Amino acid sequence: MSDSSHLAVTDEAHDRSRESSLLAQSTKGATYLILLQVGSRALTFLVNQILLRFLSPELLGVSTQLELYSISVLFFARESLRVALQRQDDPLTPLRADDIKLCQNGSQLKTQSCKAQEVVNLSYLSIALGLPLAAAFASLYIRNADEVILQTPDIQLSLNLYTLATIVELFSEPYFAIAQQQMLYGVRASAETLATFTRCLLTCGTVIWASKVNLTLGALPFAVGQMGYAIILNLVYLSRLDVYSADKAYSFLIKPVVPPSPPLLFNRFSITSLNLAFTIYAQSIFKHLLTTGDSFLIAAFTSLESQGAYTLAANYGGLVARTIFQPVEESSRSLFGRLLHHSVSSTTDARAKLEMANQKDVNQAAIYLQTLLRFYSLVCTIAVAIGPSFSPLLLGVIAGSRWSESDAPSVLAAYCYYIPLLAVNGILEAFVSAAATPAELRVQSVWMVAFSAAFIGSGFLIFEVWDLGAQGLVAANAVNMLCRITWSWHFVDGYLHRRGADLKLAAISPNLGTIISAAGTAWYLNRVELVLAGDIWQLARGVAAAGSCGLVT
Repeated sequence: MSDSSHLAVTDEAHDRSRESSLLAQSTKGATYLILLQVGSRALTFLVNQILLRFLSPELLGVSTQLELYSISVLFFARESLRVALQRQDDPLTPLRADDIKLCQNGSQLKTQSCKAQEVVNLSYLSIALGLPLAAAFASLYIRNADEVILQTPDIQLSLNLYTLATIVELFSEPYFAIAQQQMLYGVRASAETLATFTRCLLTCGTVIWASKVNLTLGALPFAVGQMGYAIILNLVYLSRLDVYSADKAYSFLIKPVVPPSPPLLFNRFSITSLNLAFTIYAQSIFKHLLTTGDSFLIAAFTSLESQGAYTLAANYGGLVARTIFQPVEESSRSLFGRLLHHSVSSTTDARAKLEMANQKDVNQAAIYLQTLLRFYSLVCTIAVAIGPSFSPLLLGVIAGSRWSESDAPSVLAAYCYYIPLLAVNGILEAFVSAAATPAELRVQSVWMVAFSAAFIGSGFLIFEVWDLGAQGLVAANAVNMLCRITWSWHFVDGYLHRRGADLKLAAISPNLGTIISAAGTAWYLNRVELVLAGDIWQLARGVAAAGSCGLVT
């Protein structure tokens, strides 16, 4: 065998090994994150059932606003950098002690240790952004809060504690960035699991203690729980990853990095990643408005009681999305970022090999995306068939008659039609964020402006003109999500078509038997009037219907 043939076989074997390793790591990561979500949601669910016995809808509405404040600070401080850092070169090669010498000797090779240091350095920008954002958002919230909110016991102390907890959580970003880059999903899962357990324990314990001593604390128990979450998250990351970097291949402090190509700003920050993060940051403003816009609208136009009912329904309605779809979306974004991101080579032979590797990676990404969308379509078909009739009764069993008499059951039923759109949009936008160039992301941002304006306008009509309430808000969210799906589908289809791959709608859609089975199940549940006259026996009949639908699927 000639040397060229031997090299070709070696390269092909390496490509297969790399693809297999990436898929294995992505699958393992998705499994870890799904288990993390299932465990944390189950624990949170149990704690919430206890809290519902002690809290009023008004107090739940206040805690929701404080949580929205924290989420907003975290999103604007770190989300764009997280996405940009996922579009890095393949990090699967293990760190070596020799890499230190390469960096110290001024080598231009972009070694694993140097890349790890770049990631750590960039992650500190999240902390720098988070400090002024936390102060500004806290000031805006307290200045524009309703008088009812300001009269909530310990509201200022609760807000201050939420602010501190948010800043402490941002200090875990260097550890999170390394865990993502090196695909250490087990480390992330253990850190977030223990942190979630601590939050639930502190929140629930504080509420029960305050009730026993007849003390009114307002939303302070939620703030105490959030503070515990942030502290434990940092401690677990520190204990796990400090050992991982004990060979001094990189530091969790900001350190100089040997300038690779492209160069670094101040010898520490990748200019390419900074430019990409800036583009994504501008887009994230509108994406966050569209993602959490329902919370802003309902907070602005409805009472605290309605906010609490909508929050409860949205939390239960989005349980499937957060437990299954969100972890898959996160691991898929990381996989797409590695399959679809390639460096530009300077030699003709290298470019030819790169183009061949690119085609293989694009095909792999297309197959992965199509398989995921097929799985989503099956799960969502079951949700749409069973959810609208089944979920309100389940809500009454879990949360009690107090919540059954609110708007929560009707909102939860409407939310079941919204879940499939959340799932499809999440995976399509994960592909877009990994494959789009900065120019294409700017085009998407322009469309996000239009979607945001339409969403705000529809929200005003829903609350001020048509008076449709929370159910109308779910419909507005669905229209907004359909717009985003349409744009993302058009981009993904064009991207794959230009590279010799395709995304077949027929291969994604459920087959005729599944559709008929789902329609029959929905008709049956509607006939027995599960919502209006349901009891525990009809709940069992609903479970049997769900099982038959899943079996046929």
